[in-house]
Amino acid sequence: MKSNSLNRLVGQSARGSLVVSAVLMATSACVYAQTSVEPGTHQITRAEVRHELKELEAVGYRPVPNDLYYPDDIQAAEQRLAAKHQAEQDALTGGSPIAQTKPTP
Repeated sequence: MKSNSLNRLVGQSARGSLVVSAVLMATSACVYAQTSVEPGTHQITRAEVRHELKELEAVGYRPVPNDLYYPDDIQAAEQRLAAKHQAEQDALTGGSPIAQTKPTP
């Protein structure tokens, strides 16, 4: 009688373990699917992040821990960087936007 109830207990715990394992495998597959990159999007690289940080530092941004002015200081640096890029673009195109031609009817 004792061995019968022991077998039943072991069988139930084994089934419970299988159910838990199946649930964990299913949820881990969902998590992996969420971290994959969508088609047509670009996942930023470390080199790109480092390059952007160097550009931000060149226009006056100084990353420091426990910055009291964050995010205002980085947003201001991003605006200065965008203005710098726009000035560089204007210098390349002669200061005028690229003219778009429209067909005449």
